[in-house]
Amino acid sequence: MTYVTRRIPAMPDRPDQIADRPRHSAVDDAQGIAFGVTMAALGMHILTHMGFVTGQTTGLAVLIAHWTGLPFTAVYFGVTLPFLGLAWKRMGAAFALKTLVTTAALSALVAVLPNWVELGRIEPAVAAVLFGLLFGIAALAAIRHGGSFGGLSVLWIELQDRAGFPAGHAQLLSDMVIFGLAALVMPFDTLAYSFLGAAVFSLFLAVNHRRDRYIAA
Repeated sequence: MTYVTRRIPAMPDRPDQIADRPRHSAVDDAQGIAFGVTMAALGMHILTHMGFVTGQTTGLAVLIAHWTGLPFTAVYFGVTLPFLGLAWKRMGAAFALKTLVTTAALSALVAVLPNWVELGRIEPAVAAVLFGLLFGIAALAAIRHGGSFGGLSVLWIELQDRAGFPAGHAQLLSDMVIFGLAALVMPFDTLAYSFLGAAVFSLFLAVNHRRDRYIAA
């Protein structure tokens, strides 16, 4: 008896190689970004309540607000604006516009959230883990729906393209500078808990931000 073997085509290694990838609708993107904004606002509420700092654009905004006495939400939105031009150039108009809407909505929600949610005592280690997880899931939601919360990462990608300096190294160095400056004005224990939260955030994204596990466009 003769058996005929049929070769089954291998699945593509990368989701962007799949021709019929499912696509998000406008409603999908709206609810995903709204969820991300809500989670990020709650995380920022915990961050500012505890007096923590973190890396990237949020940490820079925390330090500027501390030194100037300006409202954190206004500083955060102002810090993100200069990067929108780069985001438009590198990622396209849709990404830049979604980022603008996302950061504006986040700034507004962070400003009003203390009127709706009053925080009391939170164990610092628990607060650090919570804000790290909330930041992580918020960033993931925004990224998966074509937006972001703004950030220095776009600048570091541009630097990599122009000068060849790795964007990941630039991001790490910038975070080290932010934490170094925070060490000048922040108690050591608060700085340590802040670092814990930043580590939880980075680990969450490292584990979950994988295109092979999420193929929708």
